[in-house]
Amino acid sequence: MYVHTGWLYARVVAGGFRRHATYRTATAAGVFTNTVFGFILAYTFIALWDERPGLGGYDVSDALTFVWVSQGLLAVMATMGGGFEDELMERIRSGDIAIDLYRPVDFQGWWLAADLGRGAFQLLGRGVVPLAVGALAFPLALPDGPSRWLAFLLAVLLGAIVSFAIRYLVALTAFWLLDGAGVAQIAFLAGIFFSGMLLPLNVFPGALGEVARALPWSALIQVPADVLLGQYSGARLWGAFAFQAGWAVALLLVGRLLQTVATRRVVVQGG
Repeated sequence: MYVHTGWLYARVVAGGFRRHATYRTATAAGVFTNTVFGFILAYTFIALWDERPGLGGYDVSDALTFVWVSQGLLAVMATMGGGFEDELMERIRSGDIAIDLYRPVDFQGWWLAADLGRGAFQLLGRGVVPLAVGALAFPLALPDGPSRWLAFLLAVLLGAIVSFAIRYLVALTAFWLLDGAGVAQIAFLAGIFFSGMLLPLNVFPGALGEVARALPWSALIQVPADVLLGQYSGARLWGAFAFQAGWAVALLLVGRLLQTVATRRVVVQGG
């Protein structure tokens, strides 16, 4: 029987937050790295938008805001790794996963709660400072009132769940491949290109742009950044949330299906 209590998962979230809060040196190094790359990308974007004003429907302030929001969300979304997936794949390879699957708690829900705790710390630890530095150094298009900030935080939460669902699927491939590093590398490369990490997806031309914006990775950075920039309002804002939630539900369901298949395999082999 699974234990389904909000209190349990709240404690797992808190535990994930505390666990990553202990890595103070790594956090400081991450803040420094995100800030430095923020400046590099900011000046690159300034040059690009000077040549192509209004590119992707952004003005220069929008483009600069996108840069610093994306730098603030990289660790939150674990776009380049650093989440739970390496640990989960190692537990699958070592066989320790059998113990996890027999625990009286939902396996997928446990890892999701822990990863949300990690993401919450990264949002505060590595997200706020780069964005604040960017706001001091450049004329960013940040909202004045709280409503758009709240909408942004909801978009970040939904994006974090989509990110978890993608990485969960990647980690589960270790049940069949034993070493999921290759699949993880492909997923990370796709995330770098299709999330908006390097360049807003709005500037991608033609069919490539349409496909990129329809893929789940766009829910990680592109959608939250556009929400903060006020690109969505009214019904379009709720449509953006629905897009993120739809991908989250679909990917989580696929993950649960693969988890069920993998669990049966472990039970059969264990028997």
